[in-house]
Amino acid sequence: MTTTRPARTAAAHRLAALAASALGGPLPVRLRAWDGSETGPADGPVVVVRSRRALCRLLWQPGELGLAQAYVTGELDVEGDLAEGLRAIWAAAREQQLGAPRLSLADRLRAAGAAARLGVAGPPPAPPASQARLRGALHSKARDRAAISHHYDLSNAFYRLLLDETMAYSCGYWVGEEPEFGPADAQRAKLELICRKLNLMPGARLLDIGCGWGSLTLHAAERHKAHVTAVTLAREQATHVREQVRARGLGDRVEVFCQDYRDIAGGGYDAVATVEMGEYVGDAEYPGFAATLHRMLRPQGRVLVQQMSRGATAPGGGAFIEAYIAPDMHMRPLGETVSFLETAGLEVRSTESMREHYVRTIEAWHHTLEERWDDVVGLVGVETARVWRLYLVGGALAFEERRMGVDQVLAERPATDGQDSRPPTPWNWYTGLDRL
Repeated sequence: MTTTRPARTAAAHRLAALAASALGGPLPVRLRAWDGSETGPADGPVVVVRSRRALCRLLWQPGELGLAQAYVTGELDVEGDLAEGLRAIWAAAREQQLGAPRLSLADRLRAAGAAARLGVAGPPPAPPASQARLRGALHSKARDRAAISHHYDLSNAFYRLLLDETMAYSCGYWVGEEPEFGPADAQRAKLELICRKLNLMPGARLLDIGCGWGSLTLHAAERHKAHVTAVTLAREQATHVREQVRARGLGDRVEVFCQDYRDIAGGGYDAVATVEMGEYVGDAEYPGFAATLHRMLRPQGRVLVQQMSRGATAPGGGAFIEAYIAPDMHMRPLGETVSFLETAGLEVRSTESMREHYVRTIEAWHHTLEERWDDVVGLVGVETARVWRLYLVGGALAFEERRMGVDQVLAERPATDGQDSRPPTPWNWYTGLDRL
C-alpha cells in the first residue's frame, strides 16, 4: 500500500502567518520566499525574502533593526522602486492600524517553532559590517568622535560622488522652480540665507560649529569677507576644508580646527552657526551646548541653529539611523530646542520650518546615488551602498509624512541695555536668493 505524504506548507504562507500574529493583522505586502512561494495581495509591493538568514535576524531582532540588517545584507529586498514600496507599506500599516511587534514569551516560543519548521535555527547572526560598534560612556568625547567618524569619515571621495559642488550635506533651500535650478543652487540659497540672518559684514567673526566640508565657512569668507573659525570632529572633513582654504587663498580669513565643541576656547564672536550638528549633542548635554553658544557670542551677537526635529514620542533617530548612520543622535521637538536656547540666556528672534525643502534635497541625493550606483559600489561596497539607499529613501519619506522636521532658529545674546542690533523685520533675507 502506498501512502501520500502531505505537502509541506510553502515558506511564504508560514512567514505571512507568523508576521500577522506578531503585527496583529495581515501583512500589507505580497511576500515571496526563498523557495519561490508567494502570498499576499496581488497589487501590493513585493517583499522578497531571499534567505532563511533574514528570518533568523528577525527572530532575534524583531522590528526595524532586524529588517534593516536583512535589507542591507541583501537577504531581504523590496521589488521595484523602494520609495514607492515603503510608502505603500506604511500607508497600509496606518490604515490597518498595525503595530510594532511586541512579542510575549509565548509568542516567541511559537515563532521559534514556526522557524524550526522552516529550517531556521541557531544563534543570532553577527551584525552586518556596516553597523556601528561604539564603546565608552554615552557622549563622552572619545565616543562622540567615534560616532562622527563612523558616518563622516566614510571617505571624501564618496561624498564628492553623492553631493553637489558645494559639498553641503544639509537641507537646501529650494527658492526656484525653474528646471535649471538644481541642488547646488538650493544649497547656495541656504548658505546665503544663513549669512543674511546672521547679518554678516566684512570683517565679522563667525564661529562655524560642525562645519562639515566647509560650505558655509567658505561662502561666508568669500562672499561676505567674514573671518571664520571652522570646527569639526571629522578628520576627513577638516582635511577637505583646509585644502579648499589653501586653493581659494582664504588662509588669512579661515582657521580650521578638528576638535570637540566642548574644547572651543575664546569667545566674543559676532555670529555663531551650527548646521545640523545639534542632533549629535545628546539630550542631557544640550543645555551645556546651548550655554556654549551663548558664551561664544558677544552681546548682540547672533546664533543660527539649523536642526532636525522629531515628535516627543519618537525623539531619537530610530533603530536603523542610530545603528548605521548617526549613532547616539537625539532629535527633539522644536519647542524643546527653543526652550534650551532661552534657558541659556539667548533671545529667540525667528524660527523657520524647512521640512518640505528636505524632501527635495534628499530626493536629489538619492537620484545621484542611483545614477552613480556602480561608482558608489566600487568605492564603498554593495552593503554600504544599500545602507545609503535605505537611509535616503526612508529619510525623504519621514520628512514628507511629517514624522521628522528641520528648522532654522535665529537667536541673539541680548545686550545689557536690551538693544537689538538688527532691523525688527527680515525684509532683506529672501531677496534674490534664486539668482545667486
